[in-house]
Amino acid sequence: MPPGTAPSSSPARAPEPPARRRTVPTSVIAVVALLTAAVVTSPVAPPAQARAAEPVTGFASVNAYGQNGTTGGAGGPSVTVTTAAQLKDYAGRPGPYVLWISGSIRISDMITVVAHKSILGLGSTAEITGGGLQLGSTTRPGNNVIIRNIRFTGAEDDSISVTNKAHHVWIDHNDFSAGTDGLLDIKRESDLVTVSWNTFHHHSKALLLGHSDTYTADIGKLRVTYHHNFFDGTDQRHPRVRFAEPVHVFNNYYRNNALYGVASTENAGVLVEGNYFENVAHPVHVGYAESEPGRVVERRNIYDRSGVPEAMGTVVEPATYYAYALDDPATVPATVQAGAGVGKLGY
Repeated sequence: MPPGTAPSSSPARAPEPPARRRTVPTSVIAVVALLTAAVVTSPVAPPAQARAAEPVTGFASVNAYGQNGTTGGAGGPSVTVTTAAQLKDYAGRPGPYVLWISGSIRISDMITVVAHKSILGLGSTAEITGGGLQLGSTTRPGNNVIIRNIRFTGAEDDSISVTNKAHHVWIDHNDFSAGTDGLLDIKRESDLVTVSWNTFHHHSKALLLGHSDTYTADIGKLRVTYHHNFFDGTDQRHPRVRFAEPVHVFNNYYRNNALYGVASTENAGVLVEGNYFENVAHPVHVGYAESEPGRVVERRNIYDRSGVPEAMGTVVEPATYYAYALDDPATVPATVQAGAGVGKLGY
């Protein structure tokens, strides 16, 4: 798979609009172990052969909370779903399942995904539109979930919400656009998440990390890795971070982002490294809008026709949790455009 301390000058900030592979993992994770005795709920069968294990890099690979990395629905039945009713049914069932999305599924509001699920798109046309996926509820945790190779568009609220203490989540090789609120929010004490090789476009608010300025229960949680994502013309929140440390933002491609790239607030600790910023006036903020400043270490980034990044303080090194290999930032635009998004996995 294709798979600082001193503050610098601070550019003027635009107001935030109102709400409306080559990496080296710490462990090799079996992502989709498919059973040959599959349950099939539509005429379209999922791939018959078990796929080789694919590694996840970043915080989703860390062993913690009694969970050894992120395995999703490995070991459970493989099911093809073609309707909203089927998706809601199987995503909410206890135990592991590998759910294959076939074609376009229109849903409304949010479907709750509970623990030990892999939700994978078949081919390059798998789509969830009109609504989104919420990982877990206050009574049914959404831990150990994998979401890959799906186009999310037109959500009434968030496209994906990782919430309610969900941990060990891998969101990889998806396409996000044209939602009503956030494209991908991670909040409410969730932890150990990797967001990799996704494309984000035709939207304003891309990635929120942290519920609000007053939700201090997030302190000590929200450890997230964002790598090899393409932020193509999205305005802001790539991500916007509150309280979390460390947050690792590496080898992402930012292009034509009107308001800002990354914002660290409320004493969050964010490492921004090896990214490529193209035509981004405010690539990195320390503090934003009404939020208090966070901390940022930035290194080895390229700022092509972009502004001066802000940096302040020190940040816990993500390498204390997991190993990774950093791509040359000069290669990031080509690598990310070739590898990010749907239809790249051979499913």
